[in-house]
Amino acid sequence: MIDSKQAAEALAEIDDIVQRVRQSRLYELASLAAIWWGVLVFAGNLVTWAWPLYAGYAWIAVDVVGVAGLVALRVFNPPHHAYGAAFDIRLLLVFVLFFAFGYLCTSVIGQFGPRQQGTFWPLYFMLFYMLAGLWFGTAFVAIGLVITALTLIGFFYIGAAFPLWMAFVNGGGLILGGLWMRRI
Repeated sequence: MIDSKQAAEALAEIDDIVQRVRQSRLYELASLAAIWWGVLVFAGNLVTWAWPLYAGYAWIAVDVVGVAGLVALRVFNPPHHAYGAAFDIRLLLVFVLFFAFGYLCTSVIGQFGPRQQGTFWPLYFMLFYMLAGLWFGTAFVAIGLVITALTLIGFFYIGAAFPLWMAFVNGGGLILGGLWMRRI
């Protein structure tokens, strides 16, 4: 027989293990998503640097393939909890709203040029990484802060090679961040 104190300690230990497993699963899926986006963003920035005339098409392709990959990741790696179906249309709506707001800011209100767009979008994405980190773990905050700082350094101090800088900072940063999350 165990007393109530021992039972409470056992339940607390079980709860701690459950929380660590949930965070581990979240980091596993988030790391796959970060690596996926990192590869795509790296490629998009390389196209922007090497063939600027095709940059608009490259970024549309990056966004479409990126979102499709995340939807596939969600469908083929359903959560192991009681939220229901493996695919929730709200996930797709989040991306539609995310990109619509970004487009509104950069093209309608702001009329951003290529360099400003190349800075805005990584900062915008990293804002949400850092916000997610407030709930899901410090790895998100660390990745967001590092990529944000390096993006701003590039914006102010890197000249014509800025898209190449961003390939390594944003794309490479996401890949490295994703690999780092797999080790946490």
